[in-house]
Amino acid sequence: MVKNKELQESRIRGYFIEAAKETLKGEGLKAVNVRTVSERAGYSFATLYNYFKDLNELVFICVSDFMDDCETSVDEHSARFNPGQERLKARMKATINYFIQYPGIFELFFVERMNDLGSGQPTARTIYEFTDRIVMDDIRHMTGSGEVSSEDEGLLKMNLRNSMAGLLLFYNNRLQPSDYEEFISIVEKQIDLSLRLCVKHT
Repeated sequence: MVKNKELQESRIRGYFIEAAKETLKGEGLKAVNVRTVSERAGYSFATLYNYFKDLNELVFICVSDFMDDCETSVDEHSARFNPGQERLKARMKATINYFIQYPGIFELFFVERMNDLGSGQPTARTIYEFTDRIVMDDIRHMTGSGEVSSEDEGLLKMNLRNSMAGLLLFYNNRLQPSDYEEFISIVEKQIDLSLRLCVKHT
């Protein structure tokens, strides 16, 4: 009996999470409110508070799920590479392609103001550090091998983080450049530039 209750609670909680994720993907953060999510989940808005502390917690769970989904996709596209520069490039390109495929998630991560939901700092910090998480193993490998100094590690992470957000912002919102192949060529050049700035040449 207890097990059935736990299963039901988990299922209802999942309905709310999926409803919030669908709303975020399709309509963005501004459309996420207690009533909209509850109606989409098929429950009253009061029920939401039986399963989540507040809307912030629900959005944070969605962000975490999107990150896991993106990282799974990145892992699949970079599995054939050994840790290091080439795998870092592959992982960055796979991350960028994920956000092109899901522009609503890109908007949530890089355009929306997290403080629109009140106390959103944990969510904002998690998003800010997401690119670091994607390439951390490769950067640590390069630092360990002496290719990148410990002083330049932070610079490399910052360059990759900022260039990815900027490139995606122009491509997704302004379609600049309008040609995908040209865009990917620019992405590759930007990643190479970030690496050249920080990798020691012997």
